[in-house]
Amino acid sequence: MADVWASLQINGWSIAGIVITLLASWLLATLARKGVRAALARLPNLTVGVQRLAERIAVYSIWLLGIGISLSFLGASVQPVLAIALIVAVVLVLVLRGVADNFAASVVLQTRHPIALGDEIESGDFVGVVTELNGRAVVIRTVDGRTVHVPNGQVLQERLVNNSAHGARRSEIEVRVAAGSDGAGSDEVRALVVEATNGAEGVHRRESVQLRPIALAPDRSVYRVRFWHHPLHGIAVTDAVVDAVSAALAAHGIAAVVTSDVPSAPLTPSLEL
Repeated sequence: MADVWASLQINGWSIAGIVITLLASWLLATLARKGVRAALARLPNLTVGVQRLAERIAVYSIWLLGIGISLSFLGASVQPVLAIALIVAVVLVLVLRGVADNFAASVVLQTRHPIALGDEIESGDFVGVVTELNGRAVVIRTVDGRTVHVPNGQVLQERLVNNSAHGARRSEIEVRVAAGSDGAGSDEVRALVVEATNGAEGVHRRESVQLRPIALAPDRSVYRVRFWHHPLHGIAVTDAVVDAVSAALAAHGIAAVVTSDVPSAPLTPSLEL
């Protein structure tokens, strides 16, 4: 210990350098805290804990650097300080790696705005409405009432589908009409289906209803009907369309099956090798 004290160069210049360095460290730490706070204020959905953690990391890093420079004015070796700083940095990287990944992902999500509160999204195996965006996860409420916290990093790494980005979503039903239903012609059937679909509650009028013949056979005709609606009202609007089209065809004595369970396209290659 005596050798350590003997090696120190304590004089007026070294003390002045230490004082100036510590004052500069205090000033830079204060500015860094304010700067980090102002930068994170632009991300209002970050939790208070994450904001304080970012501020403390910036302040402690500046103070550690200032202490190392102060010791160098006394002629002391700064290697122990550097070793401690390296150990602390490694520990922080290992402990906070997942937190840092999710925090960085949250910055991307909140600056590029691929999703927003109230949007219906598909991420991984989950489909739901976004109820919260924070520094760790995207919180969604699924249609069956579950609350799912999807890590921000996972949201960016996996496929992300925003069903609400354009303010409308398309759904479809299938109408299967028996041939020779009381002499109804194909033009009459198509007009009835389109009119009933347009009149169903929740169907958008600004996008036209599309009716496509899928199969025209001697025993029956199959039509695919596509319509647009609010992104979050798909089930309710589809049910209303099925009811409206079924009632319209039945009122004209046309035997038909109307279903929202649209089958896969025929002759579709299998995904299995």
